[in-house]
Amino acid sequence: MTPAREGTAREMFDLDGRVAIVTGASSGLGASAARTLASLGARVAVVARRQDRLAALAREIDGIAVACDLSDPERVGSVVPAVVEGLGPPEILVNAAGSMFTEERAESEPLDAVRRTLDLNLVAPFLLAQAVFPHMRAVGRGAIVNVSSISGRVGIPGIPQASYAASKAGLSGLTAELAVQWARHSIRVNTVAPGFFRSEITGPLYESERAAEYLRRNTPLPKEGSADDIVGAIVWLAGDAGSYVTGQTIVVDGGWTAR
Repeated sequence: MTPAREGTAREMFDLDGRVAIVTGASSGLGASAARTLASLGARVAVVARRQDRLAALAREIDGIAVACDLSDPERVGSVVPAVVEGLGPPEILVNAAGSMFTEERAESEPLDAVRRTLDLNLVAPFLLAQAVFPHMRAVGRGAIVNVSSISGRVGIPGIPQASYAASKAGLSGLTAELAVQWARHSIRVNTVAPGFFRSEITGPLYESERAAEYLRRNTPLPKEGSADDIVGAIVWLAGDAGSYVTGQTIVVDGGWTAR
């Protein structure tokens, strides 16, 4: 690669000075995304419930920590004002927070668990997108990256997760609609839909040899997925390298849904 082309490639992924918000950053994919964005020059606000983990990560990446239980819609509104006060107007939002609140089959899912799942996985990303919108519009650009799941695209035998799947499919619909509405402000909205990788949610699967073998057998690529395998897509969509991509759901699953 010539020096000129190398410089261009670096510029495509340079996030120097841009303010980013990453939710679900106390562990797993959110933490990996926050570290990677910071390594590319972004000033990162990390958001999650666990203040101790957040504080340690914020010190590590020279960012700020904003503790918030995003499953409570009444509290979500405190996040963006805290970021603006601490770092400035956000240009990047990564909605990586997500969880399941029941393992019941669809016919037995309790209403409270359904609502909590939708509040965290779908309502919170929408509210945060609404909150960053005026700041991105004022700056003249912005990138919102929602983290979904292949569960929002295909049913997975043996893993009941109806409300979780519905919330993740909803993110793709929300992504497409926001992308079209906000394109005139140069605000891009995309979704990354990971397949299986080690996380707090999937930990029990990998601890069971039978389940781990099921994952290996059904993933075409011969490697176990990790959070770092997903971060590349997030970085691409967050910066100028993905400047002409909007309204898309990008699947990163080792080939699971391509079978």
